[in-house]
Amino acid sequence: MPEYKKNVSGRRPQKKPNKFLNTVRTFVFWMIVIILGMAIITSLNPSATGNSEERSLSEVLSYAKDSKLEKIVVKGNELTVTSKDDSGLPKTIISRKDGSGTLQEQGFEEAINDGKVSIEIVENVDTMGIILDIALIVFPIIIIVGFLVYMMRQAQNMNNQSMGFGKAKARLYGNEKKKVTFEDVAGNESAKQDLSEIVDFLKNPKKYEKLGAKIPRGVLLAGEPGTGKTLMARAVAGEAGVPFFSISGSEFAEMFVGVGASRVRDLFGKAKKNAPSIIFIDEIDAVAHKRDARGGAGREDEQTLNQILVEMDGFDNDTGVIVMAATNRVDMLDKALLRPGRFDRHVNVTLPERKDRIEILKVHFKNKPVAKDVDIDALAAKTAGSSGADLANIANEAAITAARENHNEITNADITEAFERVAIGPERKSKVMNDQERRITAYHEAGHAIVGHVLPDSDPVHKVTIIPRGHTGGVTWFLPPEDRSYKSIFELKDVLARAMGGRVAERMILGKDGITTGASSDLQHIAELAREMVSKEGMGAKLRDQVFNTDEVNFFGDRAKIYSEKTSEIIDAEIESLNKEAGMRAEAVLKANRKFLDELAAALLEKETLEEAEVAKILEGTTLPEVAKLHN
Repeated sequence: MPEYKKNVSGRRPQKKPNKFLNTVRTFVFWMIVIILGMAIITSLNPSATGNSEERSLSEVLSYAKDSKLEKIVVKGNELTVTSKDDSGLPKTIISRKDGSGTLQEQGFEEAINDGKVSIEIVENVDTMGIILDIALIVFPIIIIVGFLVYMMRQAQNMNNQSMGFGKAKARLYGNEKKKVTFEDVAGNESAKQDLSEIVDFLKNPKKYEKLGAKIPRGVLLAGEPGTGKTLMARAVAGEAGVPFFSISGSEFAEMFVGVGASRVRDLFGKAKKNAPSIIFIDEIDAVAHKRDARGGAGREDEQTLNQILVEMDGFDNDTGVIVMAATNRVDMLDKALLRPGRFDRHVNVTLPERKDRIEILKVHFKNKPVAKDVDIDALAAKTAGSSGADLANIANEAAITAARENHNEITNADITEAFERVAIGPERKSKVMNDQERRITAYHEAGHAIVGHVLPDSDPVHKVTIIPRGHTGGVTWFLPPEDRSYKSIFELKDVLARAMGGRVAERMILGKDGITTGASSDLQHIAELAREMVSKEGMGAKLRDQVFNTDEVNFFGDRAKIYSEKTSEIIDAEIESLNKEAGMRAEAVLKANRKFLDELAAALLEKETLEEAEVAKILEGTTLPEVAKLHN
């Protein structure tokens, strides 16, 4: 069955703010505020303007006698003198009386009596003037002090952030109104049963302690991506009603050595304070992969792993803290982490079987309006090999399709479209192919369909289309009739032959050198499957029952090679032999059924898409030639 594609968010990551630039901007802003505030206050105070000067009382008296003054305003001991325009003096002069006597007593009597200057005495004190004078002094001080306080707080925040650099960034669950329980996790009954003991221990620890039983300190959830490992861990916490600290393995890693170990200590410290509790480390292989002697003890990831090992060893029997972790690469984990006393219980979260898929689909369609004739069982039968995440994606795509088509309910057609979109990609009806390309595509897909239909150990044809989907120009879709845990060598060789059927069909209608690039993905699939059969499954003719590790990569990124060059040549020869055998069998089937090849291609050119029943009707009467049969 085709591998499902997972949706990936295209949202661009946000850049972290530059703290230095923010501090500079803040400093510039406050300096501008200070300057503007002082300018406003200065403009309101005449004594602070550039048009006023302070002179002595004797000078003011001489100006009055010379008829250069227009008016004198007396406010207590302060004189605000307004000069005439043609006097050549500043417009405003500030002076002060000598002592508390009147102006007449201080020599101004003659100027006043001759009418050379008018005198105005202000009895009440100008409160606004006093306020402005005080503000002129106090306001800048307040601004400066406020700015200094702000800078100190900024420095304190930066210090707190640096001090919190070694703190764990775990998310705490447990206080939600709606908790996740085992009822929210459909399928995986065996995994639930294994985890039920953990729940019972967290609820009733004394029941185990009085019998001398020790609950496992660590539980490792292993399984394919999307099988619900994280959801299963949250269900354990929800069932037990205890705090649940969740963190990803990558969140321990930093460029500074020692930070990861510090975060591990902080995480375990928080869990112990909230005991009984659960620590869940998702994707633990990010920090717990196999250690290499050449890596050095100073590496950050190794220090983090060592700290995890130490913390798990330091658990007391009565702490009530259980560590759960999830990974889909158990083979990458360090063996010290998997020994008894650490992660001594392994729970395999497998891909759901058919009955489990029915329950999972019911959960995901529960809150969606679904038509009464929707067949969930039929969808579950077609989705063999799908994970829970795949099924959730299909349910969501069905709802989107129904909304796009303006349906009030999700119909069977919406579900089928969603399933095909997730499994083999969306239709690209906008892509225009010329008649020659359509003809080549029709024969190519017909070649796949006929070889798969005729060979006895191949899965039945589910659908054939020449409408481009995803990155392909057409699709021939085979679906297994039931769930199978194993595949025989006969089934795999039939898969190789039907994958070669497209290239052979092209060669038959275009000639030996008329082949196209349409079979590139088929040939890649054949090469990968053949290599896996020989090197991992022990299905080679000369290397039967022997396997060779070709996936392990050392610390320097080099692929491990634990066999000789001669063995490598034999493996390559075995792969080439399987490839040639697949081509020979596909050619024998298509030559023996040439008329059916033409009929199926013509039907595809006419209808573009043929369902399983239509294909079976056209191919009724096909024969399996003797040369294409497999013998023990």
